[in-house]
Amino acid sequence: MRTTSRHASGAWRWASGVVLAALMSTQAQAQTQANQDIEQGRLSLHWGDPSPVLRGQAQQAPRLRAILTTDDGRRIPMEAGLARRAAADLPALANRRVAVAFARLPVAGQRRLQRVPDVIVPIDAPVVTTPRAAPGSPVMAAAATIAGTTRWVTLMCKFSDIASEQQDKAFFAGQYGNAPGQLGHYWNEVSYGKINLSGSTAEGWFTLPSPRATYVTKGTDGKDDADLDRLFQDCVTAADATVNFTGVQGINMMFNGDLDGFAWGGGSCATMDGARRCTSVTWNPPWSFSNLAPLAHEMGHGYGLPHSDNSDGDDDTYDNPWDVMSDGWSNAYVDSKYGTRPKHIAMIQRDRLGWVDAARKLVLPYGAGGTRQLELQFASLAGATGVQMIVLNMPAQSNPSQTVSYTLEARRPIGDYETRLAGTAIIIHRVYDGTAYSQDASVPPADKANNEGSMFKVGESWSAPGGAYLLKVDAVTTNGFQITLSALRIGQATGGNLPARTGTSANATVTPTPMSTSAYRRAPATRRPLFRSRAL
Repeated sequence: MRTTSRHASGAWRWASGVVLAALMSTQAQAQTQANQDIEQGRLSLHWGDPSPVLRGQAQQAPRLRAILTTDDGRRIPMEAGLARRAAADLPALANRRVAVAFARLPVAGQRRLQRVPDVIVPIDAPVVTTPRAAPGSPVMAAAATIAGTTRWVTLMCKFSDIASEQQDKAFFAGQYGNAPGQLGHYWNEVSYGKINLSGSTAEGWFTLPSPRATYVTKGTDGKDDADLDRLFQDCVTAADATVNFTGVQGINMMFNGDLDGFAWGGGSCATMDGARRCTSVTWNPPWSFSNLAPLAHEMGHGYGLPHSDNSDGDDDTYDNPWDVMSDGWSNAYVDSKYGTRPKHIAMIQRDRLGWVDAARKLVLPYGAGGTRQLELQFASLAGATGVQMIVLNMPAQSNPSQTVSYTLEARRPIGDYETRLAGTAIIIHRVYDGTAYSQDASVPPADKANNEGSMFKVGESWSAPGGAYLLKVDAVTTNGFQITLSALRIGQATGGNLPARTGTSANATVTPTPMSTSAYRRAPATRRPLFRSRAL
């Protein structure tokens, strides 16, 4: 079941209410103007993840599609980079009702205006939330909480011109089991018991009405482009007489041929059971559904989770092995039946979906000052009674997507999913513009964050930009790490050099090309030897 998160600060609520009120009060006037209008509907994000590459080959960049489905059924695609600029935290708005203010801006080098998103805010709660935070307020957006029974249905659909059936119904139904190494067990474990997959089933194979070439065509860039909406509708229609879609959280579609080189996850709408319904959706070719790690990754997108990354500054988002929403393949256990098992998701991802209780989280407002010693318990500890996630807030920025925070979590190689992690350490993520980047003290940062530089261990320390916070790792305990954490008061720290970004404006011009993920990178924080002579 999906409910609205209520862990946003009062500043978020107030500012978002002001933004939304301004949008709605001017809606009638705006829609009569040639350069601006407002649309309401459901925001869908489709995350495309490429197939794994052979050693020595370059990893393809991920794809992201943002689509607004209006209340009257129109689909309005939005360029993903511009949608990111328009929202305080675009991933937090996935699968939610939003209002989008569109501006009509000149396109560079062309005599025409392009309709682009200028502001995106949620409108699906009595009090909407967005992180236009005052100093000291949490900067993580309030995504839609996922709780209780989340029933998924696997639909096995084959192209009309491909006869092969790689796995049978029993295989796909078994993926949802509650034994270690099955998705029911996995999602219950990573959510700390907040969700289950009870009632999840598999049906098929169903034959699609058209051959693969109908669904996968060449785009304007010459690359294969899968028609995800048509695949979803045709697969659901083929299964409609067999499957009861009432109360379904998500639909995992398994196709017997390659799509466009990608597996996809997110949300979408289609007609099923005689009505138009919107659900979480994944589109999986054989390489994806044969391994639980990529399948869990796509289901994570279905729940509303974005990618994570590391801090090496390249365009490869699949290089953070501490989060299955980044690198699901490295440092992973391989099962003889269900392939590569998923590792856990990072604490920031758990928190996005409302799975981190208040007792498990410590939030330090920027400029609060003081020094404390505490135990940071392992993220994998299901029955934790102490802190498992620390949030260090940096100064709020006028553009909320520029606001930065850092999160601390403790990880160790243990259990059914994380036994092959790189080590026992504190992992630090820098959260910026909806993405969490694991920090690396190595210079330059490593290509993959399973190196010593990404793991902060006993005898080491870490300093936030401007010296706003100092972490010292004192000792390993049975349940985690004993740490000393110091925070400077406002006036003592600069807050670091935050990256500059600009949004759209009435006199701006638009170049409609995807935004490189490297635009969101910044230099890693520093590391230095631990000293224990006195508390700072």
